[in-house]
Amino acid sequence: MRISLVQTALVWEDQEANRKNFTQRVKSIKDTDLIVLPEMFATGFTMSPEGVAETMYDESVLWMQKTAIVKDCAITGSLVIKEGDEYYNRLFFVYPDGGYKIYDKRHLFTLAGEEKSYTAGSHKLVLEYRGWKICPLICYDLRFPVFSRNTEDFDLLLYVANWPKLRVQAWDMLLRARAIENMCYVAGVNRIGQDNNNYEYSGHSQVIDYMGGSILEPMQDEGVYTVTLDKVQVQKAREKFGFLNDKDDFTLLNQKAALHPN
Repeated sequence: MRISLVQTALVWEDQEANRKNFTQRVKSIKDTDLIVLPEMFATGFTMSPEGVAETMYDESVLWMQKTAIVKDCAITGSLVIKEGDEYYNRLFFVYPDGGYKIYDKRHLFTLAGEEKSYTAGSHKLVLEYRGWKICPLICYDLRFPVFSRNTEDFDLLLYVANWPKLRVQAWDMLLRARAIENMCYVAGVNRIGQDNNNYEYSGHSQVIDYMGGSILEPMQDEGVYTVTLDKVQVQKAREKFGFLNDKDDFTLLNQKAALHPN
């Protein structure tokens, strides 16, 4: 599978400008299976959803569908979505035919007060695409290994983010940890630039293999980075080492995990 990571600055709370920028970015992508965009790629990480939220039928979702169809590949990233009276940090995984699945961010970033503006999701999404099982998650989810645990035998774990430069060392280390403990490929896509809250973002979008090795080193420059992943190799590694066979059994209850002893 070929995946393309789009790392760029975001224009604060300006959906049209951001869609225009991403349209130019994806034009250069040739022969890929999946395009990955940052968290809240149309607005930046805003805690004021009232003025920028879109619905499931507005321009940013339509743009993702059109892009997937034209490029004949899947595309994923999160948006500020209003549904009823609630707001969600909602990831869309859009298939090449325009159909999609959604994931609402489970772990809201309390340090920024995200839980005061958005409603948390309750379900993990694991989907199938072109013979791969993929689990897409959002930013702060990276800090919670129980929710990220590979109990579904997925091949690829995705994190879309607005992760600030101040804590980018944690981003680098946790992405590698998630890859090693879950014996899967991990791709993390972060933004660059500065937002209106004066937070700086240094990117570090990257791809890590199932043993913790770098396929794509952390990137700091604006650009599109495409890599090829080999499912056969991850399957061979799992068969050889069998680490996932020894994982703990557990059940998630709300936001807590209850471990069941053998």
